[in-house]
Formats: sequence, C-alpha cells, structure tokens
Amino acid sequence: MFDKVLIANRGEIALRIQRACREMGIATVAVHSTADEDAMHVRLADESVCIGPPQAAQSYLNIPALLSACEITGADAVHPGYGFLSENARFAEILIEHNITFIGPNPEHIRTMGDKIKAKETVAAAGIPVVPGSSGGVASHDEALGIAKEIGFPVLVKASAGGGGRGMKLARSAADLQGAIAAARTEARAAFGDDVVYLEKYLTKPRHIEIQVLCDGQGNCIQLGERDCSLQRRHQKVWEEAPSPALNERQRAEIGKTVARAMKKIGYLGAGTIEFLYEDGGFYFIEMNTRLQVEHPVSEMVTGVDLVQEQIRIASGGALAIKQGQVKIQGHAIECRINAENAFTFVPSPGRIVSYHPPGGLGVRVDSGVYAGYEIPPFYDSLIGKLIVSGKNRPECLMRLRRALEEFVIEGIDTTIPLFNDLCSHRDIVNGDYDIHWLETFLSERAEPGADKD
Repeated sequence: MFDKVLIANRGEIALRIQRACREMGIATVAVHSTADEDAMHVRLADESVCIGPPQAAQSYLNIPALLSACEITGADAVHPGYGFLSENARFAEILIEHNITFIGPNPEHIRTMGDKIKAKETVAAAGIPVVPGSSGGVASHDEALGIAKEIGFPVLVKASAGGGGRGMKLARSAADLQGAIAAARTEARAAFGDDVVYLEKYLTKPRHIEIQVLCDGQGNCIQLGERDCSLQRRHQKVWEEAPSPALNERQRAEIGKTVARAMKKIGYLGAGTIEFLYEDGGFYFIEMNTRLQVEHPVSEMVTGVDLVQEQIRIASGGALAIKQGQVKIQGHAIECRINAENAFTFVPSPGRIVSYHPPGGLGVRVDSGVYAGYEIPPFYDSLIGKLIVSGKNRPECLMRLRRALEEFVIEGIDTTIPLFNDLCSHRDIVNGDYDIHWLETFLSERAEPGADKD
C-alpha cells in the first residue's frame, strides 16, 4: 500500500479523495494554486504545496510543478480525481517514468478511450453495442453524405477528440450536413487541436445510461450497476440517479454483464464508466471515461462500495475487496450538482459565501469543500458541491431530496438549488419520464413568464 498520495486536483473531489486516504491510513499531499490557499482540502491535508498562480494552465495542469511537489514531499502515488489531468495519458506515463504510481488506468487505455473513433472500434470488438455510424473519421462531404444516407437523417457530427458537447453538431437533413461538418471541425480544432470528425445516427428521445466498472488486473472485473444521467444542460450532467427508472432487472443484468465481460477482455485496470444512449430497449455506446466520475457517489450509496478506496487498492497492486456476487443494489440514490450559478440564467456567481448550512439526517450526503467565509474563485468550474440522498425506493428518495434541499443554505452567492427545488416536484421527474432533451425543453419553458412548471 502507498505511504503518501498526492491529490492532483481541487475542491470537493480533492477532499473526497483525502477522506478515503485517511480511512486507509495513507498520508496526503494537497496541491493548490494561489487562489486556493484557503481551500478545505488544503487545510485538512497532511502536507500542502503551492504549484502556481490561479490559472489552471500554470497550476493544476502544470506537470513539472506537480512532479516537483511529488519529489519535495516524497509522494509515491498521485490521484488525479476528475477533470484537469485525469485523462491525460502522457501525464500518467511521466509519473510512471519517475517511479510514481498513477492511480488510474494504464496510459494506453486512457489514450485509446480518449479517441472516440478508436474507443468505438475497441468496445465493438469486445462485444459492446455501438451507435450506427461511420467506421472512422470522415474525410470529405461526399463520404459523409453517403454514410448519412445509409444510416438515415438526422445525424450527429462528432469530434474524435471531443467531450462535454464540444465539437458536436446536429445535421437534420442533407442540406445541413456540410455546415455541421465545418462547424464541428472548427470547434474541435480550437478546443482539442484535432479536427477529425465522425458521424453517428441521432437518436430522438434517448436516455443517458452509464455502467460503473472496477477491474483489478488480477482477472477480476465487476460492474456496480447503472446510473441514469439523462437530465443534462448543454450536454453537461445536472442530476444523476441509480438505478435508472427506465430499466428493468433483466435489462440491467444483461448490459452489466456485457460491459464487465468486455472490460475484462480488453484488460482494463481501475475504475471506469461506459456511457450509453438507451432508446426502445437498445443500448448504444457513446464513450468511456477512464477516471472517477463526478456522479460516482450515487453508485456508492446503492452498493456500499467505496470507489476511491478501490481505485487506490487496485493501483497499489491489490485485488478488489468485493466480488461480483457480493454486489447488491439496494434502494435508490439521486445526486444534484450544486453550482455557483444563477439558477435561471446560469451566469457564474463567484464570491464570498456569507453563510453555509448543509442538510443532514439519514440518507443525506454532501460532498463539498466550501464553508462560511470561503471565497469562490472565478477561475475554475462552477461546481461547488454535490447533494446526494438515498432511500429504500425512489419515492422515498425524492421526498428526502425535497427535504434536504429545503434545509440547504448557501448565502452570499447564487446557486442552482432553486432549479432542483423545481425539478424534484415536477410530475415528469416524479414519474421518471424524461430523456436527454427534457431539461433543455423545461428550461426554455421555465424562462417564459407565466409558464406552467407542471
């Protein structure tokens, strides 16, 4: 087991990792920019190192600074959390070259799954169903048009190196295709330095379903059920729950077995999430995330498995602490991402938190690194916390969520808590009747004066 883990991240996820390490008896090193010197994870770590100015490129993305922090503190492993360098294969390789363990997958799997075309080819060969589309990047408009006619409009033009909705454009007809390709290439080149794009069939009303896996490199690969992440704004997840209200036990078991079998076949190591679009009983692979997910707590709440501790155990060369037959999905869990944003305009709201009171009680968990008096910096993602609740079933979980949201006090800045107050009482949400387009429609209607919330 490791003696000391450096946490190459900030905010709630840095604190989450730190807690897992402490429970395992592992010392921690917090790194921080000058903007984060008063952050909670910095205050609670065994050691801390300033790695640069507020701009992420000069601090949290600064590989030489992170290496120096490892050398100064004697850290023998690095946990990247999510975002920043968590899916940077070269960072993982550099750590390995310096005899520092990267708590994550092998670099080759990070690189393969980071290329959407290669990822699709790899998982399809391993038996995972994929969305109909081009077999690789499209080189010309004529080639793209031929493929689009074959699979049928509408189609999505997607960047091979894309993510978070960037480099993705919809073409509803042949007349839209050329413009969509040009726009996707331009956006992908600017965001990722790679303008390769490919085509996929556009599903009209799909759910976003993802499967959590853990593989230990010793022949053990398990799945922890699914999460439903269909409530999204601009392709960014807002609300996640487990299990999905859209699946039955047979579907759940079949897709879980398919994914676990495929991950074992490709020799995957560590935690990973395979994401699907689900429509009319069919699952269609869209991407794999080779890291811890923001929404991992909902899986923890319904399985009782600490995903971060399992990541650490796997990276240290150990076997999984749990076998597939021991995984039991119990009850229901929902996570709401609390952002420092106006709940109606979504304009970021950095600033000082004047008062802070998180909810509590049975089945309520708050993952956050903020506190009264903390200054939310304007330099990073607006996520400041996650409210996760669980119950014996979905109705109880929703009731508990309403109560927890009513208790949650964050004053001094705007947050998205009012949005979740609206969502958890909406009849479509209560009925579990929503898809990946539902929230955008709801928000557009909500913005109209006098619009009926129900």
